[in-house]
Amino acid sequence: MTKFWGAVATSIAILAFSATILAAPEEDVSIAALLKAGWQIAGYTSTLDSRSAFILFRHPDETYLVQCRASYDVTRTPAAHSNCYKLQ
Repeated sequence: MTKFWGAVATSIAILAFSATILAAPEEDVSIAALLKAGWQIAGYTSTLDSRSAFILFRHPDETYLVQCRASYDVTRTPAAHSNCYKLQ
C-alpha cells in the first residue's frame, strides 16, 4: 500500500509541475518586432466584426509559427493592440 500512495504522490507532483510550465506566460512580442527580426506573413484573416484580424507569421529558420491577433478600438489608449503567441 505504501508503494501505491508513493506512486500517487509522484503522479500528482508531476502533473502539478507540468501545469506550472504550461501556464507560464510568454513574453510580449509586437508585430513590428517580428517583422524586424525577419518573420514573414504566412496568412491572415479578418474577424466577423471587422475590428480585428489574425495574422500568421513564419520564419525560415524556426520550426514554429507565431499567431497575432491585431485589433483597433478607438475607445482604448493606445487604439491599436496586438497579442502574439507561438503555435507549436
